[in-house]
Amino acid sequence: MMAALGGLLFGCAADKAKVGAAAGPARTAVAEPAVPPAAPTMRLMTQSQYANTIADIFGTDIVAKVRFAPVNRTSGLVAIGAAKAGLTPGVLDPLDATARSMARQILDTRHRDIFVPCRPVDAATRDDACATAFLAGAGRRLYRRPMTQAELAGAVGQAGQAAERSGDFYAGLAFSLGGMLVSPQFLFITETAERSPGPTGVWGLDGYSKASRLSFLLWDSAPDEDLLKTAERGGLESPAALRRQVSRMMASPRFERGLRAFFSDYLDLESFDTLSKDGEIYPAFSIKVAQEAREQVLRTVVDHLIVRKGDYRDLFTTKHTFMSSDLGVIYNVPVNRGSQGWQPYDFGADDPRGGLLTSVAFLAQHSHPGRSSPTRRGRAMREILLCQNVPDPPPDVDFSTFEEPSAKMMTARERLSAHATVPTCRGCHALTDPMGLALENFDGAGQWRKAEHGMSIDPSGSLNKVAFKDPAGLGRAVRDEPALRTCIVNRLYGYSTGRAPTPGDAPLLKYLQSELDRRGYRIEDMLGSIILSRSYFAVAPADRPAVVAINSRGTGNSHAARN
Repeated sequence: MMAALGGLLFGCAADKAKVGAAAGPARTAVAEPAVPPAAPTMRLMTQSQYANTIADIFGTDIVAKVRFAPVNRTSGLVAIGAAKAGLTPGVLDPLDATARSMARQILDTRHRDIFVPCRPVDAATRDDACATAFLAGAGRRLYRRPMTQAELAGAVGQAGQAAERSGDFYAGLAFSLGGMLVSPQFLFITETAERSPGPTGVWGLDGYSKASRLSFLLWDSAPDEDLLKTAERGGLESPAALRRQVSRMMASPRFERGLRAFFSDYLDLESFDTLSKDGEIYPAFSIKVAQEAREQVLRTVVDHLIVRKGDYRDLFTTKHTFMSSDLGVIYNVPVNRGSQGWQPYDFGADDPRGGLLTSVAFLAQHSHPGRSSPTRRGRAMREILLCQNVPDPPPDVDFSTFEEPSAKMMTARERLSAHATVPTCRGCHALTDPMGLALENFDGAGQWRKAEHGMSIDPSGSLNKVAFKDPAGLGRAVRDEPALRTCIVNRLYGYSTGRAPTPGDAPLLKYLQSELDRRGYRIEDMLGSIILSRSYFAVAPADRPAVVAINSRGTGNSHAARN
């Protein structure tokens, strides 16, 4: 991967006009436009970032059983909603208990010699020098920067007082460390602006903020010591050093974890925690099937983008995926029932399945508990994949015609035609239904069917005047839809910066998309183009008011249409 990455970091090339196209017709590279910087961000760490950070610093045997409160999805992402999230006493109290429990594990007799770089003069009382050595190192990793003198003095003082009370030096360390593990400095990712030296110095993130932004994007975790040392030396100011760090991080096994975190947020896979189906209608669908359907999507994404280095757009047409024995029942495909775990699986060329849209995860996620939903599926494609907002249905709409089949309207297509006669419904259903109806051969659990209530299903449809006859045609239409490319760039940018793109960002996002149109939408290209752009780490001075975000309503906050 290191070699592959060397060709993608075009954002800092001295002469962009000399960069050739990777494939397809040659296109002339254009200069990166200047955009107004936004304010630094502060956002609550996610539950996975918390757990990953603990594991990376203290090891996977330290149990981090923590559950954060749900965060409102904003502009399509929880990562952006985290900027408005806080901690209530109901969440903070169990979090504090977890932090204290982890601190005791870290300082128990099995682990203390691994993490504490010194021995106390007397283990039955305080030793400020040894406490300073341990807490300064732990604080540097947890706070993602060196502790201030006041922070360190306070932590050492708390450890000493607790050691004197308990008669145990390590119990004192555990008490102070537990407080650090629940402190705002740890739980909130706070960016800091600084001005470069000289009379014409520009504002940007300081080195530690850059390191955190990189690490939470690529690894879904806090920076490691290598990245922190580079930031401390000012190395992230150098384009060459930045490229080396990005290359190193993308080559790490932790990169898969970062990619999983982004797509879990982007595709709203957290909803699988509460996904359920009517057991009488879909007896083969269970909680285990739901979780394996989610995992199938993530395995497919990782394999396609990291292992095969494929184009992101081809995720909507690929025939390659992975299969478990339980999912095989839903897909009605042969799977070795005696096999444990996952097996690679390729759908045949003539199989109607192919790509994320025909996965059980997408089909079941965007359906009702007891039936399919062309409108929900179409809306999900518009809002999640194309970043287009579909208004909620009016409160006085009568859904009975759609929900109850009749002798004249047995299929979903026939029943949805009733909405076309209602002026308040016509516009929105014109956006969603022609796409969603192409997936009606799959029921509410994602199982294949040829008919509904004995009537043959017509899976034809259209997307922005591009007609297709079946689910495979829908996948190709989505794959080639320009809004798909625009959306993934916008979502990656918002996810990595922790804020919604603003009108001022539009020229940069358009430029990034043009570069990826030229090179292909491989994950290294997509991330590298963003990270190495000149504007990525630029921020406004702290006293400049924040700009108003585009689509502040947030597609994820809208209620799903009943249809």
